[in-house]
Amino acid sequence: MQIYFGVTIDKEASIEIAGRSRGTPRIANRLLKRVADYATVLNNSNISEEIANLALGKLEIDKIGLDNVNKELEEKGISPESIELLQPILMVGGDNGEKLDKLRHILTTSTMGQKGIEETETILSYLADCRLAASLELDLTLARGLNYYTGAIIEVKARDVQIGSISGGGRYDNLTGVFGLQGVSGVGVSFGADRIYDVLDTLGLFPTHSAAATQILFAAFDEEGRKYSLPIVRSIRRKGIAAELYPDNAKIKKQMQYANDKRIPFVAIVGDEEIKSHSVMLKNMETGEQKLVSIDNIVQEIRL
Repeated sequence: MQIYFGVTIDKEASIEIAGRSRGTPRIANRLLKRVADYATVLNNSNISEEIANLALGKLEIDKIGLDNVNKELEEKGISPESIELLQPILMVGGDNGEKLDKLRHILTTSTMGQKGIEETETILSYLADCRLAASLELDLTLARGLNYYTGAIIEVKARDVQIGSISGGGRYDNLTGVFGLQGVSGVGVSFGADRIYDVLDTLGLFPTHSAAATQILFAAFDEEGRKYSLPIVRSIRRKGIAAELYPDNAKIKKQMQYANDKRIPFVAIVGDEEIKSHSVMLKNMETGEQKLVSIDNIVQEIRL
């Protein structure tokens, strides 16, 4: 058994992660790192198939369609006859009302099925009264791994960006068992922060005042410049100026691009000459003008 990112991994878990990475080594490696982090949080030094499925479920990986739903049902030991009985339900189409009418007919002899339809109609009625800006669809083929969610599941997608789900969740009855607490069910929703950021960025929905909160970025050529900049940043912040120090030893071009992307109006460039003269090269990102400014005059120049 090999060690990856400080944990061991079962063969079944490896196969599960590989299958969800679409055969792409880069994606597989990234997923493995995230799953390993999840196992570490659980104080588990080994990634089992169960932990892999739980972690990937939390990461919103693997939204599977009808064919894969049937395949997973078969792998879970569901008989072909039972899977066949499910097909009319999985194939139901139309709008939400039409789907429920068809389900009511299909599940005529099922007391539990009729109760589920009634509860779904109640939820749809409540949501209709809320006048949601988003559209709501009842999808009977949506699935996220049958050993994680045990009831209704929820998926939220952005309407104007093809990026997959940005939020999801549902009912789970067995999750707490992983933590040693049996018999406690729950309903939860998680948000994909990275995807939500990408959607907002793509649609240009970030407010200008928020993006411009930082007024000056310190961009240093090397570690010595970063050390020089730290006390200056601290001093400027105490005077009410929102200041940042670029967190990595990156090329100046990349640091300038960062400031431009965040609409930071000023950049203080720090090199050997600036350190020697106790100053910074202050660049106005709007006009492109730059000049040597002493440490004591930085705030004054920004407020002009």
